Amino acid sequence: MPIVTIQVTREGSGPGRDSVTAEEKAELIAGVSQLLLAVLHKPLESTFVVIEEVDTDNWGWGGLPALEYRKKLAAGTG
Repeated sequence: MPIVTIQVTREGSGPGRDSVTAEEKAELIAGVSQLLLAVLHKPLESTFVVIEEVDTDNWGWGGLPALEYRKKLAAGTG
């Protein structure tokens, strides 16, 4: 029984969006499930996919919160 966790940032996939849409989540679940079926021969009925949305203030890289790091990159100082 495979369990796959997908983490995405809670900022949407396009302008004006603040989260991943239900349709996008459904596509992720279907795609990952099909991949596990094709590669590991795991039946769809035994595959679980969990999608976690992470607020932008709860992650970072380059030693900075994500939004600060992006500002640094945009300013050309990264």
